Amino acid sequence: MLSPMTRYKACLVFKAIAGAYGFDFQPAEVSVSIAGTEGCKRTVYLDAARGLRQRYQIVPRRIGLFSRSRFLGLQAPVPPAPAGGDGQYPKTRGDGWLEIELGEFFNDGSIDGELEMSVMEVDGGHWKGGLIVQGIEIRPCL
Repeated sequence: MLSPMTRYKACLVFKAIAGAYGFDFQPAEVSVSIAGTEGCKRTVYLDAARGLRQRYQIVPRRIGLFSRSRFLGLQAPVPPAPAGGDGQYPKTRGDGWLEIELGEFFNDGSIDGELEMSVMEVDGGHWKGGLIVQGIEIRPCL
């Protein structure tokens, strides 16, 4: 039961174990909507370390046509960050879990229905493992 005439946001709360794989550099499409309505869709990254790398702009040094580290097989190339990087990477909460915003929606009180949320990555085709989902928090926007 949600309060009418209130804007809410939904956040995925999760952790990645030490051996997590398949999330680095892979964008995920997330959405939130009230069933039967047009929802909020956006692209996020579930790799918290990538957000830190982009924030500090660590750029690999290039030598000739190849990056030395890539040529030697030490590091994967870093694709450019998409425009509007704010909120696209997980933030660490006080309890140690990570949180990423899935989107916002407005409950005008006229629709009595279900809330639909999704997190999908289907373009990369890479196996994924090591993600522990605590749940989804729905809270009013401030």
